[in-house]
Amino acid sequence: MIPRHQTILLGVLVLASLVMGVALWQLRDRAHQRLVAGEDSAPTKAPEVAPAEQATLMVANDDDNSLLGQVHSLPLPSDPGSRARAILGRLLDIYAAANAAHPVPGGATSVAQVFLLPVLESDSGKAVAGTSAPGGSGPSNSGGGNSGAARDSGPELAVVNLTSSFVSTHPSGLETETLTVLSICGTLHANLPRVTQVRFLVDGQSRATLAGHADLTRTYLTSDAAPPELTHP
Repeated sequence: MIPRHQTILLGVLVLASLVMGVALWQLRDRAHQRLVAGEDSAPTKAPEVAPAEQATLMVANDDDNSLLGQVHSLPLPSDPGSRARAILGRLLDIYAAANAAHPVPGGATSVAQVFLLPVLESDSGKAVAGTSAPGGSGPSNSGGGNSGAARDSGPELAVVNLTSSFVSTHPSGLETETLTVLSICGTLHANLPRVTQVRFLVDGQSRATLAGHADLTRTYLTSDAAPPELTHP
């Protein structure tokens, strides 16, 4: 026989448990409703997508060792360096595609960065670029307060920083390496006309050759890679 006071205590505990359960359920339901209301009222922002523009690519052809200008439509950012990287990425995607006329593996990720620097006139009258020595910490503008004006109106040097994986898998041979280099130079000049010179780095460091032949220690002139005609694929 259960004593009367224990029966009363058990009843109170059961009743308290039921009340707490109902309260917790209501709190959970209210929290869920607030969460849903917050999600519905939160402003949504569509991802920023660069508008599609026409870009001219100087596409190499191994059959006749030529460069052919092709006009492609692709999204391009407004920043000149990012713009140049996106354009070169499309060019290298063409080379990485199946049945490419100039097969080179790697694709768009083979270009790590593109730096654009003003080409300044030295005291001797020879054009020089405002950049640090190859193999240093990276390009840097020089020329004091005139560097901004020079970049706005004068010729530019493009420093193309390639990845080591692209260089290590590039086919070896003077003609194929030269075509890759010249197609990059020509593509940069076609879309950024102020780019008159191009230098190459690999993982931020100077490298002697692309794959044993094409010299990567020199400065290339974009005028050497002008295409004779343009096509629309």
